[in-house]
Amino acid sequence: MLKDGKVKVSFNSGRIATFAPTIALMNCLLLSATAKEIKPFLDFYRNNDNKPDVDILITGIGLTAATYVLTKQISLKKPGLIIQAGVAGCFDKNISLASVVVVKQETVADLSVIENKRLKTMFDLKLIALNQSPYRKGWMINPNYRLVKRTGLKEAVAISVNHVTTSKQMITFYRKKFHPVIESMEGAALHYVCIKEKIPFLQIRGVSNYIGERDKKKWKMKEAISNLNKELIGFLNKL
Repeated sequence: MLKDGKVKVSFNSGRIATFAPTIALMNCLLLSATAKEIKPFLDFYRNNDNKPDVDILITGIGLTAATYVLTKQISLKKPGLIIQAGVAGCFDKNISLASVVVVKQETVADLSVIENKRLKTMFDLKLIALNQSPYRKGWMINPNYRLVKRTGLKEAVAISVNHVTTSKQMITFYRKKFHPVIESMEGAALHYVCIKEKIPFLQIRGVSNYIGERDKKKWKMKEAISNLNKELIGFLNKL
């Protein structure tokens, strides 16, 4: 928060914009990997007087960038709630493109190795204990169950990866091992940092494409972003 009471919107590129809030509710930090994913929210925030107290942080793409930028931000100002909003690929074709889900549990899928035609995680190899913080049985589970329920969104199991999944073999490995609904490149960073720091959090994702589909004509990126931001604005207005 700046000295004049304005909200600082920090971009990883170093650009800064400011918006003046009129309502002081529980301070919320809104994260997104790119500004494009939350552009409708940014437009709403610029053009509306009746809005919640929100700091906005663009982390950049990937687990490393998201972890670093988020950790640095909360060391400067610890929020009451962190929301990560973005698009995601989906493993489940029963879920319509442009749907919006809330993530109940996360893990890093490619923190693993392929041995004897099987995917083995660091937990399988006993390099990390199954219940070593922030993990519970190998998952980073959002402990704020009532907050997750309050979104009213379909709850999803998610995996994070450093390499976008396109291989049919890896899709099969991930499905068998994790039974995921969605995949992103930053979600696990949110869960790891927030569980360790005991900060309430939510991860909300709009489904832009099915995993493995690289023909972007078959994606619904625009619609996923639109629906994601409608849910985001509606949820924040309820706080």
